[in-house]
Parts: sequence; structure tokens; C-alpha cells
Amino acid sequence: YQIMSAIIQTEGKSKEEIEALEVAEEAREKDWNEPSFVSDLFMGKLRTDSILDYPEQTAEEKKVGDELVAKIDKFLGKNLDAAKVDKEGEIPEHIMKGLTDLGAFGMKIPKKYGGLGLSQINYLRMLAICGKHCASTAATLSAHQSIGVPQPLRLFGTEEQKQKYLPQFCKGAVSAFALTEPGVGSDPAQMTTTATLSEDGKHYVLNGTKLWCTNGIIAKVIVVMAKTPSIMVKGREKKQISAFIVEKDTPGLKVLHRCRFMGLNGIQNGVIEFNNVKIPKENIIWGEGKGLRLALITLNAGRLGIPATCVGALKLCLEYSRRWSNERAQWGSPIGKHEAISEKVASISANLFAIEAITEIAASWVDKKTMDIRLEAAIIKVFSTMKTHELIDETLQLRGGRGYETETSLKERGEDPFPLERMLRDSRINQIVEGTNEILTLFISREALDKHLSIAGDVLNNKLGFGKRFVAVLKSAWFYSFWYPKTWLHWSFWPVFSSLPGPLGKHFRYVSRSSKKLARSTFHLMALNGPKLERKQLQLRRVVQIASDLFVMSSAISKANHIYKKDPNSNCLDLADLFCNEARKRADENFRLIACNHDSLGRKVSKTVLDKQALWQEQNF
Repeated sequence: YQIMSAIIQTEGKSKEEIEALEVAEEAREKDWNEPSFVSDLFMGKLRTDSILDYPEQTAEEKKVGDELVAKIDKFLGKNLDAAKVDKEGEIPEHIMKGLTDLGAFGMKIPKKYGGLGLSQINYLRMLAICGKHCASTAATLSAHQSIGVPQPLRLFGTEEQKQKYLPQFCKGAVSAFALTEPGVGSDPAQMTTTATLSEDGKHYVLNGTKLWCTNGIIAKVIVVMAKTPSIMVKGREKKQISAFIVEKDTPGLKVLHRCRFMGLNGIQNGVIEFNNVKIPKENIIWGEGKGLRLALITLNAGRLGIPATCVGALKLCLEYSRRWSNERAQWGSPIGKHEAISEKVASISANLFAIEAITEIAASWVDKKTMDIRLEAAIIKVFSTMKTHELIDETLQLRGGRGYETETSLKERGEDPFPLERMLRDSRINQIVEGTNEILTLFISREALDKHLSIAGDVLNNKLGFGKRFVAVLKSAWFYSFWYPKTWLHWSFWPVFSSLPGPLGKHFRYVSRSSKKLARSTFHLMALNGPKLERKQLQLRRVVQIASDLFVMSSAISKANHIYKKDPNSNCLDLADLFCNEARKRADENFRLIACNHDSLGRKVSKTVLDKQALWQEQNF
């Protein structure tokens, strides 16, 4: 996901670069049919009503979620040995069957097909409680329903496809997702797996190899992305990627290898080979050429499953840090009374509060279908995965040697088996799966610039004639002559948002001012760099991180305001205040680095290493 489409600027790019850009642009959701809170932030607009209207489940909806959470919590607590799953690399059959009986493999599938038909928020509550017990189990469930066959079928499948497959999943058939290949990661334009329509037009013939196929070892049904024959559009070849439902027992499908990882040892990912696999024509989902777009749309809501499991992990961290900080004494007092420790405990509590807030708000937008969450979902995934891994590491540090020791060893010598060593290993993958955090950051920056590109993109389009480009210049000049001055105006006679309790008002005013500064900064980067901005990835990362902190601050403020109205004695204001102070420091630093940084020096040093001019550093010490 580069920043400028190849359609806008192709000079100096290789054929492969242009091809990759065109495939990515084609797969994008180009229309914003619903508003986006983060997209508006990038344009200097704070959508106050949508963010301060904090979601609350209806009594009936909450009852459904409470009952299911309690059942899954009780079942896993009594029957699942997460340490054994980690050691043996298998989720026991009785656990899989028990979860099936509880409806866990059909949580998002409509009731008419045998599923539970849960709302997004209740679905995420289920993943959070599973993540609290065992990250491998949560990942297996999440992959099955977030990126596996059920979700694309629910969104884009035919009624015949739904009736055939969805009931199977509710009865425990596991689904998998196959996109990545041994030589292809985040650049689907280079995909080599092909699906060719047979001469009689009755089936496709699938050939290729897929790597890290999530749930691939135990799946009964897989959604596979493959190249279908290109088509010609306006005299140019247009590559097509399509999505297919493939049953595991189809002749020609072979599992070559089960992949093993540093964490999540219970997940069953593998390398799968397709050798002349015949797929019925009716097993294509949505149609030829729509596979990559299907995957991106599916992942918009699907990515929220990872933050939900992060919430479960952080709740454990908070419990462990509280217990240990009170129990462990050093220098005559509990370690929790020492600032070096209390700072860690406070940070875990404040960040858990904020991550819960963004996850709940985004889930409510999915349920209500009132907001476009493609940017929000990506930001939540990036922010929550990085922060959770950092906070698990802090909790491990708080425990000292006992944090580094395995839970099995702790248990064998009679101590509380806090599984922090396993949790740290398990959490690391979250920054990689369902779009690496680096790729998602580029995706966010590309989408954030969409409004600017729709207004001024033709100015940079070297394929257009002078007349059309001149009209584009006039059009963009008219827009920016009004828009740009407004990014400097944020003064009023009375403090805005003063109705928010305690420190919330001042923090929300900061978000409002900073959104305008963010809009200006983004515009300045575009004006100064033009199409070359796509290569300024560190600058783009900074504007994305600023937007992320402003979004999470807004969500934490909203959650605190909502809780305070019900319980003024809660510590919610302090939690939001602490988080916002931390976020403001990060945002201010990123604003400073946009104007003054050493990016060029970093590029220079990297070039000397890559050009083998620093081989002396690799020699023995």
C-alpha cells in the first residue's frame, strides 16, 4: 500500500512497482459511504457527537453476552491447561468439542444457519475471555471467524453457499485462510497461485503453494486467494485475484508442513500445496477479480479480534501486577509503594482502560453500521498490539526472575504459576498477523490522504492534458483557500468542552487543536514532497501515530465521561487523565520530529550497511 497511486505518478518506477500499486489501488474501498472519525481528524475536523456518544449494550444484549462469557470462562477455567497446550502444541479434542457445544465456532454466524448470531461487541467479549485463558485457543477461534470462511461468506456469499457451509462451521468444522505464499507477503500482485477455468466452464483448476495458512492443518474448509486470468481494460492488462472455497479433502490438496513458532504453540498453521485441485465454479466468492478487495473488507471488522484478545491479556497483567506488588516486600515495604513499580502498575491500568475504550467504540460502530471503520480498525490493531506487548514485558519485569521463569517451573516448586513468559512469547505475533503494523501504517496514511488526492490528485497526474490539469489546479486552489485558513482557527470566548468533568475538557481541547495541526502538517508534507511523499515512510508513520493517539485519547475521554455520569466516585477520570498525559507527550514529540529529525542520517547509515561498507562491524568482537 504505497501512498500515491501509480495512476498519478509512474515516472521512475519499475514495472513491478507500478503493477503492485495498481493492484493495491484496485482492491481499495474507494468510496466513503459512511463517515470516519479518523479520516476527519486528518482533515482537521473533530467529530464530537460520534465519539462522545459512548456505546452501552441494551439489557437484553448484555444478558446474552454475560451468560456466554460466564459459560466459556467456567468451561476453560475448569478444563483447559494452557501450559500443556503450549508444551504439546495441541488444543485437546475435548476443548474443541466443548467450545463447539457452547456455540463458539458459530458466534458470528446468523441463527438461521445454526449460529449464535452475536453482535460484534459480544463476539469480542468472547475472544477477550478466551485470550485471558489461552492465546492459542483465542487465535484459533478468531482466525476461524474473522478471516476464515464464515465472515466472507456472511458478507458476500450466495444463499446456496451459506446454506451448504455455515451450518458445518456451527457444528465444529474449522475454517482457514490462505493468502501468503513462500515468495509473496504483502505484495499480492506477485502472487503465483493460479485458478484457471476448465474448458467446459464447470470448475476451476487451482495450482500453487500457500504459506502460514492459518488453521490449515485442522481445517475442513479453506478460503484460498488465487490469480484468475487477467482481463484487458482500456488497452491495458488488469490482473485479477479471486477468492475460492476449497474443501480440505479435495484431491490434489496436500499439507506439506506444520509451521512452528516462538509463541502461540497451539495454533495449527501450515504450508499447503494445490496440485490441479478442481474447484466447482459455484465455489468462487463474490466473483472473479474481487478476492483481494473481499479480504480487505473482511479484515476491517476482523482485525478487532486481536485487540479483544489483547484486552484479555492486559486484564491478567493488571491482576498479576496488583497481587505481586502487594505481596512482595523489599526494603521494609510492599514493592507497589515504590515509584519505579507503581508507575508500571498505573500505566497498565490506564492503557487497559484506553484499549477497552477504542475496542468497544469500534465494535459499536460495526453493529450500528453508522461509521466506516477501515482506519479505526487498523489503528486499534497497531496501537493495541504494540502497547500490549510492551505492558506484558513491563509486568514480567515487575515480577523479576519469577517473570522470566516458566509457569510449569514455578508450579513445580510451589509458587503461583503466573504465565508471563508464555504471554510475552504469545503476544509478539500480534504485530505481524492480519497485516503487519508497518504495512497497516502505510495503509492508514494512504487512506488518510484520500480526500487530498480526490481534490488535488489530477494536478500531479502526468497522464492528463494541460487543460484538465489546469482545471484541477483551479479546483484545488478554491478548496484550499477556504480549508487551510480554518486549520489555524481554534479560538473561542469560552473554553470549549468545559462541560466534560475534571481534566477531560482540557484533554479534549488538546485533541481539537491538534487535529487541526495534524491536518496542516499532513498538507505541508504533501506540498513539500509531492509524489515523493510515498518514500517518506518515517514522516508518514509520525502523522499516523499522532492520529492514533488523538483517536485513543478521544475514546478514553468518552469512556471516562460515560462512567463518571453513573459513578462519580470511580477512578475513571484519573485513568483517562494519566493516559491522555502519556499520549500528549508522544504526539508533541512526533509533531516536533516532523519538523526536525535525522531521517536522512539514518538512510545514509543504512545504505553503508546494505552496500557492505560496514562489514568490519560483523567481525568477531
